[in-house]
Amino acid sequence: MLMRILLLNLGVESTRDVKVALSGQGYEISTAGSVTADEVLAMRTDVLITEATPSDLSCCGLVSQIKASPDPRTPKIVMMVRGGALERARGLDLGADDVISFPFEPVEFATKIRTRVRERQPELEREAKLNDALQKEHLAESAVEALTGGMDAKRSFGLIPAILVLSAAVILAALALVISNRHSRKDTLQLKAEIARLNGGLLQQDELLRRADLARASFATRDASGTREGLKAQAEEIRKKMAADGDANTDSLKKQLQETQTRLSRLENEGRVAETIVHTYGPSICLLHVVMQFRDNDSGKLIRILTDAMGKPQVDDKGMVSLDTEGTGPLLQIDVFGTGFLVSRDGRLLTNHHVAEPWWSNDELKPLLDRGATAFAASYTAYFPGASGVPAKLDRISAKADVATLKLQASAPPHTALLELDDRKEASVSGDPVVLIGYPTGIDGILARAGSDTTQKVVENAKEVSQIVSQLAAQHLIRPTTTQGHIGDVLTDKIVYDAATTSGGSGGPLFNRSGKVIGVNFAILTDFGGSNLAVPVRYADELVK
Repeated sequence: MLMRILLLNLGVESTRDVKVALSGQGYEISTAGSVTADEVLAMRTDVLITEATPSDLSCCGLVSQIKASPDPRTPKIVMMVRGGALERARGLDLGADDVISFPFEPVEFATKIRTRVRERQPELEREAKLNDALQKEHLAESAVEALTGGMDAKRSFGLIPAILVLSAAVILAALALVISNRHSRKDTLQLKAEIARLNGGLLQQDELLRRADLARASFATRDASGTREGLKAQAEEIRKKMAADGDANTDSLKKQLQETQTRLSRLENEGRVAETIVHTYGPSICLLHVVMQFRDNDSGKLIRILTDAMGKPQVDDKGMVSLDTEGTGPLLQIDVFGTGFLVSRDGRLLTNHHVAEPWWSNDELKPLLDRGATAFAASYTAYFPGASGVPAKLDRISAKADVATLKLQASAPPHTALLELDDRKEASVSGDPVVLIGYPTGIDGILARAGSDTTQKVVENAKEVSQIVSQLAAQHLIRPTTTQGHIGDVLTDKIVYDAATTSGGSGGPLFNRSGKVIGVNFAILTDFGGSNLAVPVRYADELVK
């Protein structure tokens, strides 16, 4: 279904910026000047974008007229204002569905329009179904009139009851459609149980302990062939062979030994660089805990998890959790973890867009959002090593790449230092060593490194994820992990490298041999030799400068 967007009374600059923000998203965009409310409704517009200034809210009378219309085709209205909170509040009071200040961030603007479009889709579907039912009713009435007018009384008398039954059935179907729409939230708002597994009201100790054990086993079984210890053992084995073989194969073994010693020397040098980077900047790299909640667009209420009489979530045979806006079940809350790092003295943290807004480009959440839910970040908390959590808020989002900034709401811990960004092209060279620091697997990895006894105690004494993270911070157990590797390729919009990481490591800084940040980790290429991707830091320039 092609969604229609009308740009009404927008200035040249505003029109250009709106079209750029919405380009390539499949909307039918048209523009108009002075039109009446009836003319807007006749255009069958789904979303109306208009503009007002603090001194002249001339569009507001039109907004009020459109919102007062009983016509079911009333569009969603987004108002742009050249002002701040006061002007935005006035726009909302006048009936706009959303108000945004100009100039705006293109990504944020596009997200707001997508939200309004999602709200509009269920209304259009209900309208189409109701119109279909009314058309069938009209056809039935026409059939009755035609038959009663063109038949003799005896024959028509026998057919009228059957046709009236058909007409009544159509009317009842339309009525049932209206009634069912009132209960559609419960039937359509569902989410896979595994996605909601870390809800405060759903947290299962056994599941968390199991995942920590899996992470611990993963750490224990990592291949050590590329480590210093592995290379040292390999060199010793070659020396033993040389001593045992005498002059036989001496040249071949010497060559192998030289290659092994060269690799060992290079790895030791890179290890010293990594140790310096960790010592200097490790305290400035934080674990980000993002609490995501959801609101029902129809009612405006927060979405909850339906529970049975025992307080357990209602899960169907397909593993779907039932959701609703009523009842006493826990709020639908998803805890997301990522990595951030300090880049400015005003407390700005650099991370990924998909960490700051976990629902962005998230295919697992798309079905829920398409059915009339809106996701939002209820809270951001940054946990630096050796410190308690510091609240943060969303600062800026890049329109060009998967990077964003958060801003601390309190001072950063005193032991932190600002990370230096190097956006020069020559700072990233194929084959050069890199160091990646972050929090892969989130709290699972932290619990795994803490040991089974500590994990058991922490989980027993906490019932919610936020309590677990607070306990880990209080015991100074939150520390980032460090991996080393080399740059495989440097592309225009990404750096390909092989330093190991996984989910939770998103947002981690990628350092070059000079100890400067050249990229922000954002993706894993599991099907391509375990390589990973980082956004070049030049895409963050506009966010941090």
